[in-house]
Amino acid sequence: MTRAIGEAAARRQARNSAAFWAATGKSRGHEVVRRRGFLAVLGDERAGTRFLVQEPDLDPAELAELTELAEQAGGPVDAEDPFGATDLGHLGFRNWQMPVMVREPGPVAPPAMHVTRVRQPQDLYAAERMVIGGFGLDRFEPHRPGELFPRALLEQPGVDVFLAVLDGEPAGACVTVVDEGIGSLYWVGTPAEHRSRGVGRAVMLGSLAPMAELPVTLTASRLGRPLYESLGFTALTDSTWWASK
Repeated sequence: MTRAIGEAAARRQARNSAAFWAATGKSRGHEVVRRRGFLAVLGDERAGTRFLVQEPDLDPAELAELTELAEQAGGPVDAEDPFGATDLGHLGFRNWQMPVMVREPGPVAPPAMHVTRVRQPQDLYAAERMVIGGFGLDRFEPHRPGELFPRALLEQPGVDVFLAVLDGEPAGACVTVVDEGIGSLYWVGTPAEHRSRGVGRAVMLGSLAPMAELPVTLTASRLGRPLYESLGFTALTDSTWWASK
């Protein structure tokens, strides 16, 4: 695998992640800062601040501004660097790596359970609960409906939320973003009580179907990677993630 292929995958993920988090920040009423080398969403004490590195060569002024914004943050700070080239160790953050995976256009099998594209507030809040539980997002507890996924998120161009239903109950969810001809998946979550029942696969298939004719990217967890590989995703490079806690 050539370095050029890995960098192309990283750039796809960087651009799509920026589109997703800009849409999320706008829907929450949070300030979005755009620079050549990074995008930042300055959230509150629960949502936190998010950085999306956009280039592998942040200049000193950009790194200084990112550092200042991180130090001024009122809540947790997370940073995503698909290029793995920006060192944020001076902030005292922990870091880890996750693979950036790409699925080329191709047919998608139907899911084994009902997966719906969310349109109604009650379904949006159910999807929100699935993601909070699936990712252990304790910062959003006690639950405030619409805090993680505001209704305005559904009005953002290219953004869709999907909800899987098993035995009449919400069981899993995810978000997709289509931007500049590239699709990507975020927050693919299944709470513990619904795992090992095919929910993750179902919500992936249901959300991939509308993007079948597009290349699709995602950043995979260690546990999720086998599922994504079985659905046609290939790991092309590693993304470095940083978190304040």
